[in-house]
Amino acid sequence: MKTLSNYRLILLCCFVAATFLSCKKSNNNVPQGPYTLSYGDSILYLAPGGNNIIFPTEQRSGVYTGFPDGIEIDDNTGAIDLSKSETGLRYRITHTATDGSITETKVVLSGITFTDHYYLLSSGDSVANPVYNADLNRTLPLSGSSFDDGNTANGGGCKVYTNNGQINLAETVRNGVFGNVPQNDVRKDFDIDYRLNDESGKSLNKIRVRLYYYETMADVPADLLQTLQDRQELGVFLRGGNQSIIETQAPLLGIASRLNKEARPRPPCVIIVDH
Repeated sequence: MKTLSNYRLILLCCFVAATFLSCKKSNNNVPQGPYTLSYGDSILYLAPGGNNIIFPTEQRSGVYTGFPDGIEIDDNTGAIDLSKSETGLRYRITHTATDGSITETKVVLSGITFTDHYYLLSSGDSVANPVYNADLNRTLPLSGSSFDDGNTANGGGCKVYTNNGQINLAETVRNGVFGNVPQNDVRKDFDIDYRLNDESGKSLNKIRVRLYYYETMADVPADLLQTLQDRQELGVFLRGGNQSIIETQAPLLGIASRLNKEARPRPPCVIIVDH
C-alpha cells in the first residue's frame, strides 16, 4: 500500500512540474508590454542577389498596412518585399492589433525619385534632379553609380545623364519626344534603370518617370495643376513631409477623397512648360 501511495505521489509531482513548465513556455511566447514596430533601420536597401524581404524585428498578431501605395507588404507578417516595391520613397507602416491598438513607424526604401514639379524652359529651369533616399538634403552617391543602364530612356529620346541621373528636359524636347513640333498635353513614360554605390551594393534598381509637355501654363489642365499642388504642399513621400495631414486636415478641408486618390507617388509628374 505504501508503494502504491509513493507511486501516486510521484505521478502527481510529475504532472505539476509538466504543467508548470508548459505554462512558463507558453507565457514566454506571449509578447509583454507595448509593441515597438521596427525594421531594424529607418532606411532599407536592396541586397545584391540576396533576400529582399525584410521582416519586422518583432511580429505580433494583427494587420500590417503601408502608405502610400507602392509598397509591397504582407498584411499578416509585416514583411516588406523590396524587389516588388517602389523604391526611393518614404512610407508609413501601421500595425493594428487584435484589440484595436495601433502602432506606426516610417521607413525609407532606398533609391531615387523626382519631385512633382513644373519646369519653365524659358526661365532656364530645364533640369530635373534626382532625390536620394526621400530626402532633398541628402547627397546622392555618384562615384561608382550609374544611371539608365541599358540605355532605355536615352534610346527613347529622354536625355538622362548616366553619371548623375539628371534629366535634361530641354534636350529631351529637342530630341522630338513630344513631336518634331511639340504638341500640347503629350505625355510620355520612361523607365530608368540605375545602380547606386551605397549599402545596396549596386543592386539593379528602377524608376518610371512621366513627362508632360505644354506650350504655356494656361495650357496645363486644372486637374493636373491640382495634383501637382496637392503633392507639393503635402510632401508625404519625402522626409519632413506630413503624412498625417491626409487623416487630420483633409476631411476638414473637404479634399479627403482627392488626396486619397493622389496618394499614389508614382510615376512622379515632371511638367515641361515652354514659356
